[in-house]
Amino acid sequence: MKITRVAGLCMAIGLGLGLVMSAPASARALVGLSIGVAPPPARIERAGRRPGYAWAPGYWRWNGARHVWIDGAWLAARPGRRYIPTAWLRVGPSWHFHRGYWR
Repeated sequence: MKITRVAGLCMAIGLGLGLVMSAPASARALVGLSIGVAPPPARIERAGRRPGYAWAPGYWRWNGARHVWIDGAWLAARPGRRYIPTAWLRVGPSWHFHRGYWR
């Protein structure tokens, strides 16, 4: 009886890992965030130039209680694509968060 439980548990874990590992890398859940609190003004960051990289400016992230600043970072350039930075957009009385992406 105990061996059957262990075997069943191992099989369930194996199937679960197979499902997680077989999902394509590009498959991601997109979750939107809309709040009624405007983000503070963006901070000024001086990035300069860095060949082969694109600058992703810092932004304000909502942590559930307040806005928290996330510093900008250099991202490896993707030839033929342009980085669209993270932004908060006002829609009526709400602010909607849009994560940065490559276009």
